[in-house]
Amino acid sequence: MRSSDEIVKDIKTVLEEKVAQNVAAHNGAIGFISFASDTGVATLKLSGACSGCAMSQRTLKEGVERLLKHYVPEVNSIVGEDDEQAADQGYKPFIPRDERDV
Repeated sequence: MRSSDEIVKDIKTVLEEKVAQNVAAHNGAIGFISFASDTGVATLKLSGACSGCAMSQRTLKEGVERLLKHYVPEVNSIVGEDDEQAADQGYKPFIPRDERDV
């Protein structure tokens, strides 16, 4: 059984080497917050354009979670948390067209 430190190191490596460049192309970032070894849940921070983006949950589940599960078998699922300072940096949450004040 691997240590929590080894698992966290591998999660961060996957995020840096396999995820960062793709989300950066869309002015976003996905960073590591925590890993709960008892449940296998990795909590990630969605920053920049990823914060509040409607597609970010799909990207997390279909892309990032799949990669992490493949390269870090101890990961069972992931949870994304939006960057609370994203609005201060000029990024606004996605608002569906039918919910906008026109």
